[in-house]
Amino acid sequence: MNVIDYTDKKYITALYLRLSKDDGDKEESESIANQRKILRAFAEENKFIVYDEYIDDGYSRD
Repeated sequence: MNVIDYTDKKYITALYLRLSKDDGDKEESESIANQRKILRAFAEENKFIVYDEYIDDGYSRD
């Protein structure tokens, strides 16, 4: 039986950051900044490679 060692796996990911309505219409909300900090720390801690960031900061197509 072959045993796969997942400890050396590399994961590539993107971050998705979404506006909290509590932040109103600031240019870039505090919610976005906080989410970025938390997600980047998580990615670094877990050795994820972040290749891009997607931000939903209140823009909609009406």
